Amino acid sequence: MHNSSDQFAKNLLRDGLSLVSAAQTEVEVLAATQKIDVFSVPDPARDAERASMGLLGELSAEPSLFEPFHGTPSLRQVRRCLRKQLTWHHELERRARAAAGSAATDEDADAPQQPAVDFPALVVIGRGRPETVLDAYRCEPVQPGVYHAVPGLVMRVIVLAELPRTRATLLLRLLGSGRVLREALADLAALPDDAWEKSVARPLLVHFRLGTNEPTTDKEDDVSAEIRAWFEEYEKNLRAEARTEGLNEGRREGLKEGRADEAARAVLTALRVRGIAVPDAARERILAEKDPETLERWHERAVVAASLAEVLDGLS
Repeated sequence: MHNSSDQFAKNLLRDGLSLVSAAQTEVEVLAATQKIDVFSVPDPARDAERASMGLLGELSAEPSLFEPFHGTPSLRQVRRCLRKQLTWHHELERRARAAAGSAATDEDADAPQQPAVDFPALVVIGRGRPETVLDAYRCEPVQPGVYHAVPGLVMRVIVLAELPRTRATLLLRLLGSGRVLREALADLAALPDDAWEKSVARPLLVHFRLGTNEPTTDKEDDVSAEIRAWFEEYEKNLRAEARTEGLNEGRREGLKEGRADEAARAVLTALRVRGIAVPDAARERILAEKDPETLERWHERAVVAASLAEVLDGLS
């Protein structure tokens, strides 16, 4: 996954899953030249929070590989994902043996001393209905838009176009296109400002709306247009709220702080997308900054920077 729409999908899944899991993107499968888009391991201490996250919470209740597709995944593409799943489980077993100091080998896989490793689930996410995949793996619907493959494969197939328009599916529907994405953006805008979905999605929407000066592909145009329209409507609503008669100073300050916080998180997101590590001191400095011009300047630098020093003023 290389274009900005795909990067948005990976970052949205990772940031959402990070609320209740240890989530990583582009996890290398060492035995093959492949990368897992997002790998999530649930945090048992956050089971209650996960239960409130709707469908994404359900899907992250066990160690899982998340593989989002720009369109409808083909049988060949899903087979590659299954190969990643099997190879990654093999690697997890190898790491468990090494951590336990076990002398067991692959040939001793069923030996009593072999460390137990959960077989990770595979979650394939596509915008359309992959008929060949559903038929090949005898996938059965368990709820609208969610299919489970034949027992033994531990594979779930998510069809974004079939998900019901509820809050429980909102974060996943933001990976859709056309009507699905338009409705998801409208639903996101209607949520309270402190909604967890907004804390995850807004910084990414802001970042990918601004782009990285790289040309988009034809496939990205529809998604980019939807996000641009959402961002413009979002800014218009903020301006209208600021002009509303009787808006007191406290609300003005709250609005200003909220926008500064969102802009700061957009800077952090841009740095993360660029693969730039941010020490705690630098993170605190970014989040503490309230000047919109400074944050805008940092964000413009962050989307093209190769190091943190190129972003923050006075950092040596």
